[in-house]
Amino acid sequence: MPVSAAKTAAHRPAPGRRAHVGVRAAKRFIDCAGAAVLLLFVAPVLIAAAVAVKLDSPGPLLFRQRRTGWRGKEFHVLKLRTMHVGSERLRVAMEESNEADGHLFKIREDPRVTTAGRWLRRYSLDELPQLVNVLRGQMSLVGPRPLPVVDSAFTGEARRRLLVRPGITGLWQVSGRSDLAWEDALRLDLEYVDTWSIRLDLAILCRTLPAVLRGDGAY
Repeated sequence: MPVSAAKTAAHRPAPGRRAHVGVRAAKRFIDCAGAAVLLLFVAPVLIAAAVAVKLDSPGPLLFRQRRTGWRGKEFHVLKLRTMHVGSERLRVAMEESNEADGHLFKIREDPRVTTAGRWLRRYSLDELPQLVNVLRGQMSLVGPRPLPVVDSAFTGEARRRLLVRPGITGLWQVSGRSDLAWEDALRLDLEYVDTWSIRLDLAILCRTLPAVLRGDGAY
């Protein structure tokens, strides 16, 4: 083989690498197309939910919270507001009431949640604005949930969650949601990171609607 041809072959990506890049590109295309179509499809639901939020309690329509995402990059996740204004400042005082562990904070009968917010959370309607996060490239339709903690809080195996874009839904969400302990949620997230594929994403998306309609672990 000529020297020039040998150099070209040495710098050419391996077939497996090209395939991996191709699958990631396909996932991104599905994310963008899916998020755009879903936004059009759920627009009437979003409008109705927005009206419920505004009529139920004073305050902004959207809740923006800093989350840690892909490769440790921080971004503001979008949600319909489900709590009374100023509720974030009360979290420290409510740590003793936390029913979750690890990086999770959940209280079944959280007094900060509004009446409309309870219904929105039960059916995950408050998460719909995150379709915009998907279009911005900050999230994926499927992946580990972004958590409201700084990058340095992810240590050991938990750091592997950051190797993929966070998702609106994932193995965690279709396997129990808030009823899962942090250790179980982390195990499912790492299982996804290690085995994700377009086929797995589609399977999770198909399982998401039934899980949402059941409302299990949603609070």
